[in-house]
Amino acid sequence: MRLFIAEKPSLARAIAAVLPGPLQRRDGHFQCGPEDVVAWCAGHILELGAPDAYDPAFKSWRLEHLPITPKEWKLEVSSPNLLRTIKSLLPRASCVVHAGDPDREGQLLIDEVLAFLGYRGPVERLLVSDLNPPAIRKALSEIQSNSRFRGLYEAALARQRADWLYGINLTRLYTLLGRAGGYDGILSVGRVQTPLLGLIVRRDAEIEGFRPRAYHLVRVGVRCVAGAFTANWQPRGDAGALVDEHQRLVSRDHALALQARVTGQRGVVVRRTRERKVESPPLPYSLPELQIDAGRRLGLSPKQTLDGAQSLYEQHRLITYPRSDCSYLPEGHRGQATAVLAAIAANLPALLPDVDRANRSARSRAWNDGKVTAHHAIIPTVVAIGGAKLAHAERGLYDLIARRYLAQFYPPAECHETSIELDIAGERFLTTGRETIRNGWRELVAARGPVETEGEAADPDSIAGQSLPPTEDGEVIVCDDAAVVDRQTKPPKRFTDAALIQAMTGIARFVDDPTIKRLLKDADGIGTPATQAQIIQTLFERRFIEKRGRQIHSTPVGRGLIQALPAVATKPDMTALWEAAMRRIAEGQMRLEEFLHAVLEQLRELVASGQAGGALRIPRQTDGGVAGRREAPGRSRRHRRQTSKTAGDRAGT
Repeated sequence: MRLFIAEKPSLARAIAAVLPGPLQRRDGHFQCGPEDVVAWCAGHILELGAPDAYDPAFKSWRLEHLPITPKEWKLEVSSPNLLRTIKSLLPRASCVVHAGDPDREGQLLIDEVLAFLGYRGPVERLLVSDLNPPAIRKALSEIQSNSRFRGLYEAALARQRADWLYGINLTRLYTLLGRAGGYDGILSVGRVQTPLLGLIVRRDAEIEGFRPRAYHLVRVGVRCVAGAFTANWQPRGDAGALVDEHQRLVSRDHALALQARVTGQRGVVVRRTRERKVESPPLPYSLPELQIDAGRRLGLSPKQTLDGAQSLYEQHRLITYPRSDCSYLPEGHRGQATAVLAAIAANLPALLPDVDRANRSARSRAWNDGKVTAHHAIIPTVVAIGGAKLAHAERGLYDLIARRYLAQFYPPAECHETSIELDIAGERFLTTGRETIRNGWRELVAARGPVETEGEAADPDSIAGQSLPPTEDGEVIVCDDAAVVDRQTKPPKRFTDAALIQAMTGIARFVDDPTIKRLLKDADGIGTPATQAQIIQTLFERRFIEKRGRQIHSTPVGRGLIQALPAVATKPDMTALWEAAMRRIAEGQMRLEEFLHAVLEQLRELVASGQAGGALRIPRQTDGGVAGRREAPGRSRRHRRQTSKTAGDRAGT
């Protein structure tokens, strides 16, 4: 008997449906003909044991226990019924087929179950990234030996164990130091959550310490044979102290002199360029992109978006697997396009005209087998239930997902972008314009409503929206008027839910070191689509951050923790270095033990440094004290008392 073990029930159903029949549903598994059985997990059904699994004394949080460094790692069962089913089937198996997701965590998930149950028989590997029957049949014809993926399994073990060591020990350390200083709460520290908190704290400090600086535009009104337009003064290479680091004019006297010099003067068109721009439809959603867009358009938090998408997937069956980091689709999915479009029209009748206009023969860049990872992009399924059965947030999310899918069957957006460079009285002026040729897919997406911008402010000095008249190089123009427009620099915007997800996936832009920046780009940021929403939620639950309207602010507690921690704990550099090491483990260039030894050495240094610093003064929300100030070592009654295992030891991610 071949025993297939799938990562999730949905994958188990899909595999069972293409295996030789007859298909029978049994208690916790499918029987497929006489030879094959398909069982399943539900994500990780095992998890690393808590500290007291190694020593009952560790149930009490004490500084002298740290660092806690298991010699033999223990697993605890989180889904006993599923594990019991797999255990009962293993003795009958002549071969196990590992059907975890084709990524690092998917490899670990099934391998750790087999190791935990002591299975020593042959294991094969089935790699499925598309639940369509033809794709699964193809994957079944290409089964490989699971031994080829040993490095991927060890890389996942490295991540799992290093996160446990780092999160458990530093969370206990700083919670105890905080208690010694009078703070009654968990000060959780994690490889991802703490750098994210550091990012928010540093952004808040930048905003609060911001001092606006004046700069000035010299904007001219220009007349040519075919019409009129406006242009802005541009510095030449020798502007020197007249401009700031962003080439903005900072001398108002010089701006007034320019205004007087060019008003009423003739000038000449130095150069005119006109370029046709073609903008392809945006790719279908990955989970981070859906969370960003849902935050901007619907005002949903990352957790609300994930919960709503999970409901659309599990309860209503209206969308594909939502925890995906991929924006591409398998070629095999094109065959379902007509049925998917019909389902969209049935579930959202308002989109019926848009569905009718879709060009079903269009081929966007989304269909690309080579770029599909463990999961493909989030798209609607062929299921039609009628939109009336959906909650408000579910309907909004389905609408976004449906429009993105529909956009793949719409033509590109096209426009002409024009720039005109002028010389007036020896000074350089520049203007740009945009003329729409065809809205294409933009008509579909724009109909969803305006997007609230997040992150950095849009350029307030741009004049790119104007329609420019035709001109020719060398054409004489007249400067009818000139104005000095006084501006002030603006601070960066505070983070919002959507901007935080964007920051996590693009964390490299907040890093200066080129090596770390490159590693973070290769790792696609910090956190995974499955964990990012929960990490942000943890920061709220710990009261490290709070929301005011849509803006996210760090609290005195969050600021105090970041100021008390060593810099290495508050920046994403360590994640980058760990990811590089795990890649080497997966490729067989580094041993798991070598990586964990390095992690332990760093951990011992961090724990020793923290203990030497003594108690922390972490302010309460209403405390006006100095955040992060250390006091003399000592123990209070709070310092000695036990802390809930679930509240602290499970929160160090």
